This record gives sequence, structure tokens and C-alpha cells, in this order.
Amino acid sequence: MMEEVTYVWNDRKRNFLGLPWTFTKYALTQDRLFITTGLLKTEEDEVRLYRILDITKSKTLWQKIFSMGTIKVSSADKSLGNFELKNVKKVDEVKEMLSRLVEECRDKKRVANREFMGDDLDALDEDV
Repeated sequence: MMEEVTYVWNDRKRNFLGLPWTFTKYALTQDRLFITTGLLKTEEDEVRLYRILDITKSKTLWQKIFSMGTIKVSSADKSLGNFELKNVKKVDEVKEMLSRLVEECRDKKRVANREFMGDDLDALDEDV
């Protein structure tokens, strides 16, 4: 039996005028992000939120005029890797919701994101 999926957010990629006349859909649950593309042949990509490493928001002048933005996601997912949620309405709210859910999933799964910068890499080499 299939479980019913409860979305906390869903939207469509919008065109340059802010209208949802595209065939790309975004959906977010408590633990997964879905990207569905296509009209005649549809593909659905899914990334588990605990696999997301970094989230960045950007807004071009055109996107600001039409109250949109792009969320750039860096993930450890092998099939998706780094990807973008383009031309999203209420991008500030969506980014914050996504960020909060990622942290909740990481805490729930006890996944630690280990980031090493600069001198930390040298210390690791010495320990080996």
C-alpha cells in the first residue's frame, strides 16, 4: 500500500514574468525534496533533506521585480548533486523553511556535516 505524502510546500518553476507556465514542479515534505519535470515524459528526482550540504539564495534584478528568486542547493546526492530551484515565489520563506527542515532531518538522523578548512586539513594529514 502507498502512503499518502503530505507536502509542506509545493510550487512550479515560473517563467521570466513570474507566471507558473512551465513543466517543472517543486515539492517539499518533512524529509524529502522532489523536482518533477516534463510534459509527455515526466521525471521525478528526489533528494533526502539530510543529504543537503549547503543552501544559497540569489535574486537577479528581473527576479526582484517579479518577487522571485533562485535557491542553489549543494547536496551529497549522487544522481542530483548540485541543483537549483529556479524562479521560486516567496524565495526568502522557502529558503528558511528548507534550511530549518534540513537541520531537523540531520538532527533526527544524527548526521554530522564535517567541514574542514585551511589548517584543519594539515592537522588531519599529520594524524594519519
